[in-house]
Parts: sequence; structure tokens; C-alpha cells
Amino acid sequence: MKGLIQRVSEASVTVDGAEIASIQSGILLLLGVERGDDVRCAGELCRKILSYRIFPDDQGRMNRSLLDINGELLVVPQFTLAADTRSGTRPGFSSAASPDLANTLFLRFVDSAKGAMDAGRVATGRFGADMNVALINDGPVTFLLEVSGTET
Repeated sequence: MKGLIQRVSEASVTVDGAEIASIQSGILLLLGVERGDDVRCAGELCRKILSYRIFPDDQGRMNRSLLDINGELLVVPQFTLAADTRSGTRPGFSSAASPDLANTLFLRFVDSAKGAMDAGRVATGRFGADMNVALINDGPVTFLLEVSGTET
């Protein structure tokens, strides 16, 4: 399971011209699910993202987590993060999870996040939708976090 996190001062998701989610200061997460990922992966990646120290302390060092700053989280399902880009000029998607599994783990991730922080501070994109994602990347600060599943 892959999570591309971006520290943002604001972010939003629009579907069919209507804004469906938005946050202020926090993390925009693009979440990719691969074959072999499982519930354990969703929980472990969630824990890691919520506690990952990417926000500045009083000295300007990245020593605070999303939980420390009581920030917001916008989780966007991102199928293309599971792409194999190692060769050629066209991505392959054989390593991506099936839509059913990906949606199940996306929802599990969101439930884990809502359980670990104020549920009202967690927003989501729409699984399977054509989304427009807008953000102001603060820093810019962007990290790719990964948790391996039980299968290959």
C-alpha cells in the first residue's frame, strides 16, 4: 500500500463540478492499493501517516505530526500510484489491487483515521470517480510512504 502525503495549507476535491471535500491545514493523502495489500497494511499505513513528523515545531524543524497539530486529513483514492513504471513509456497496472479490494481497504483506512482522530477532521475523495484535486502544498513537503502486503 502506498501513500503519497503532501503537507498542505488547503486542499479540495471536486467531482462533476461540485466540491465534495475540503480541508485546511493538514495532509492531502493520495492512497494507492496494490495486490497483496490487506487490512493490516491499511492500519499500519494509517498509523504511520498520522504520526509522521512533517510539521514544524517552534524551531522550524519537522518534529510534529498531524495528530500533534490537530490538523485535517483528506484521503483521495489514487489507482495510478500502483502503476509499474520500471520500463517503457506506458505504465502497467498488473500490480494494482482489484477495485473491490482497493475500495474495501480505502474505506478501512478512512475508518482507522476517523478512529484515531476527530472524525470531522477526515475528508475523502470518491472511489472510482474522475476527481479534480486542488491543493496548496506547504513547503513544498511531499513524501511517499509504503507498507508491504502479505502477498506478492
